[in-house]
Amino acid sequence: MNVYTTDKIRNVVLLGHGASGKSSLVEAMAYLAKLTNRMGKVEDKNTISDYDKEEMKRGFSIKTSLIPIPWQDCKINILDTPGYFDFVGEVEEAVSVADAAVIVVSGKAGVETGTKKAWNLCEKYNLPRMFFVTDMDIDNASYRQVVQDLQDLYGKKIAPFHLPIRENEQFVGYVNVIQQVGKKWNDKGEVDRVEVPEYSKNNLSICRDALMESVAETSEEFMERYFNGEDFSEDEIRQALRVNVIDGSIVPVMMGSNVLARGMYTLLTDIVKYFPSPDKRKCAGIYTKTNEVYDADYDFSKPKTAYVFKTIVDPFIGKYSLVKVNSGVIKTDDVLYNYHRDFEEKVGKLYVLRGNKVEEVKELHAGDIGAFAKLQKTLTTDSLSTKTAPVAFLRTSLSKPYTARRYKAINKGDEDKISQALQKILTEDCTLKNVNDSENSQTLLYGIGDLHLEVVKSLLEERYKVEIELTKPKIAFRETIRKSSDVEFKYKKQSGGHGQYGHVKMKFEPSGDESKAYIFEQCVVGGAVPKNFFPAVEKGIAEGVKKGPLAAYPVLGIKATLYDGSYHPVDSSEMAFKIAAKQALKKGILAAKPVLLEPINKMIVTVPDAYTGDVMGDLNKRRSRVMGMNPSEIAGYTDIEVDVPALELYGYGAVLRSMTGGAGEFSYEFARYQQAADEVANKQIEERKSKLEESSL
Repeated sequence: MNVYTTDKIRNVVLLGHGASGKSSLVEAMAYLAKLTNRMGKVEDKNTISDYDKEEMKRGFSIKTSLIPIPWQDCKINILDTPGYFDFVGEVEEAVSVADAAVIVVSGKAGVETGTKKAWNLCEKYNLPRMFFVTDMDIDNASYRQVVQDLQDLYGKKIAPFHLPIRENEQFVGYVNVIQQVGKKWNDKGEVDRVEVPEYSKNNLSICRDALMESVAETSEEFMERYFNGEDFSEDEIRQALRVNVIDGSIVPVMMGSNVLARGMYTLLTDIVKYFPSPDKRKCAGIYTKTNEVYDADYDFSKPKTAYVFKTIVDPFIGKYSLVKVNSGVIKTDDVLYNYHRDFEEKVGKLYVLRGNKVEEVKELHAGDIGAFAKLQKTLTTDSLSTKTAPVAFLRTSLSKPYTARRYKAINKGDEDKISQALQKILTEDCTLKNVNDSENSQTLLYGIGDLHLEVVKSLLEERYKVEIELTKPKIAFRETIRKSSDVEFKYKKQSGGHGQYGHVKMKFEPSGDESKAYIFEQCVVGGAVPKNFFPAVEKGIAEGVKKGPLAAYPVLGIKATLYDGSYHPVDSSEMAFKIAAKQALKKGILAAKPVLLEPINKMIVTVPDAYTGDVMGDLNKRRSRVMGMNPSEIAGYTDIEVDVPALELYGYGAVLRSMTGGAGEFSYEFARYQQAADEVANKQIEERKSKLEESSL
C-alpha cells in the first residue's frame, strides 16, 4: 500500500446497533474503491471485516476490523466495530483512535438503542459524526422517520444532506440539498441529473434553509450576507459546513443501499470533504522526564510516539499490535521505548491490516493506523516513544466486566491448556477477566454479558481445542455469632508411650469488628495453661475460623478468650492444645447463636428515565435497598444506587437489558457482610451439609 501523509488520512469508526448494516457497508465501500471485484455478504460468510470463524458462524461482528480504503488521493481507515453490547470493549478501543464517526442506522429498523449509545460515545470522545441510513432499497424503509427521530433526540444540528427519490416503490436516486438538484442512478451505476420531484420540494426548502442558517452562523460576513438575502456559492457552503461538521454543530444525515452499492460514492467523498484529518485534532500525553504535558497533535516533525489501541493474537496470522502514530514518522526497524514496561521494542516490519490480510509498508506517518508484529512485552493501551523523549499517553478507559461464571475443564488434564489459551484471549480482550477464587475452590470468568462468555467458550473449543463448562458461581458467605458462650474442651488420647493432652476453657463473643476473622486474648492465671502453649491455642482458632460449624464458611467477627484449662507435664503438646482450641471454637460458636452472613454489593444501575419504574420494581424483588436516585451524566438517564445481595445478581445483566431494550447498564463493588434472611440461610446450610461433614473429618 502507498504511504499517506497526515493531511491525506481520515480515521473513521463505524458505529451503530447490531444488524444495522455496518459490515455490509464496508463491503460496498471496498467494492466501489475496487479493493474487491464482488461484494461479500454476511449470510454468505465472505465479508472482509467478519473474517473470524466465530463471526462467520454467528453472523455478526465480534471484533473491530481495520479496513483502509483508498479514495481519491486519500486513505480512509475504516474501523468496523461490533454492534452487540457484549463487545463494547472492541468499540471503545476503536473510538479511542478515531478522528470521526459514521453512525449507521437501518432505514427499516430506525433509531435503536445502539444508535443512542453510539451518539453518547461520540459525545464522550468529542468526535465529529454523520449518520448513514442503510436499507433504503427496502419498501418499508423510512428515511424521513429516521431524520425526524434524530431531530427529536438531538435537535436542529441534525441536517439531512440528501432526500430520497423513489419510483414505483424503488429507491432510484436522491436530491442533493446543497446543490438543490436531483440525481438518479443509471444502469452503469453512475448518476444522471434529474428534476427535483414535486413531493420533495417542500422538504428540500426546509432542509436548505436550515443549512443556510448554519452556514451564516460561521462568520459575521456570512451572517450579514444571509440577512441581505444573498446566496452563497457551493464552495462557500461546503467550506462552512466542514467547519460546522468538525466542531459538531452540524451532523449530516446521508443514505444509501448497501446491497445495491448506492450512496457509497457520496459517503466516501463527503468523509474526505467534511471529516478532519488527524492534524486537525488534538492529542496530548505526558513527557515522563519532566511530567509536563506533551502536545503530540499528530505532528510529523516531532519525535516518534505511538499508542497501542488493540492486540490481535491469532494462531494463523500471529500476534499484531495495532497502533496509531501520534507524532513523527515511524519506519521499518525503528526501536521504540515502552515507558510502562521500561523496555525497548524493535519494531521490525510495518504493516497495514485489511481484515485478515496483512500488507507491508515502508513507513507510517503521524495520524496513520498500522500494525507491529510480535512485540515482546507491549500490551493494549501501552505507549511507545523514543527513549530520549519518553512519552506516556492516557490509557483508554474500557468497560469493566460484571457478569461472572464459574468454569471448569470438561476433560481432565486440560487445565494447563485452558489456562494458556485464556491468557492469549485475555491479551486480545481487555474486557475479560480470569479470577482464581481459592476460597470457594472455583475459577471465574468475568465478561460484559452472557453472550460474551459464550463466545469465549466457543473460541476455546474452535481455536484451541479445549472445552469448558460454564456454571453459576458460588457466593462467599460468612459465619459469625450474635451472643456469648463459655465452653471447655479436653483433648485426651492414649496410644502407648506418650499420649496427647490439651484442656482449654474459653469464652467466645462478638468482636464488633467484622473486617477481621478473630481477636485472640488470654487471661490465664496460675499457670493452668503454660505460656508456651498460647501460640498453639491461637493457631487452633486460626485454623478453625477457616470453616465454621454452621455451613463450613469462613468465620468473621469473633473474640476468643482463653481464661483457664489444664495440662499434663508429659503428654501435653502444641498439637494437643491446637486441637482442643479448634474443637472449643466449634462448640463455642454453636452455643452463641451462630448466623450466616451474606455479601452485600453497592450497585449503580444507569437506565433511561422511562424505565426507572420497571427497574426499581425488579430490584425490590431482589431484596435490594434503594439508597438514592440521581440524574446521570448521560442526558435522559437516571443512576439508581442500591445495596443488593450478591446472591441476587446472577443473570441480572440479561434481565436488565431485556427490561430496557439494551439501554440499561450496571456496576457494583463489595460493600459489606449482612445477616442473611432465614430462608436464604436455611437453604445454604442444607446445600452445604456435605462440606460440613468433610470439615469435621
